Amino acid sequence: MKRFHVHLNVADLPTSVRFYSALFASSPDVLKPDYAKWMLDEPRVNFAISNTGRAPGIDHLGIQAESSEELAELGVRLDAAGGSVVPEEAAVCCYARSDKAWTEDPQGTRWETFHTQGEATTYYAGEKACATDGATCTPEPQAMKPRLVAGASCCAPQSGCC
Repeated sequence: MKRFHVHLNVADLPTSVRFYSALFASSPDVLKPDYAKWMLDEPRVNFAISNTGRAPGIDHLGIQAESSEELAELGVRLDAAGGSVVPEEAAVCCYARSDKAWTEDPQGTRWETFHTQGEATTYYAGEKACATDGATCTPEPQAMKPRLVAGASCCAPQSGCC
């Protein structure tokens, strides 16, 4: 079963953690100096906030898959929706290791589909972060220079970093 994902940039993490902990009647499942995440079952959502220097507000929306097969299904849907799809395999982001695909909706809202394989000790992989801006793990699909990947139905970043 998939889980909806919301990631907000916040100006003051401790104040925001207090607010969302009260709203959700739950402490964060992950709490770091620059990041917090609640894995809620009612409603079924992966809600994350971070303070990494970006303007407060919605950073991106997404769908978290529970398996590689679900992620592949979501990739087909992203392809059918149109626009640039930017795959990101073995990404280290938000203190997790995940395979991802990114796109933007017609309004420019960034969408992430991902399957998490485990935890990571850092927020992002720094210079090794493929298809990311290095600060929030969210690529700008329009800024990417995708190239067709042989045998694939979508595109991969030109950087060749993965």
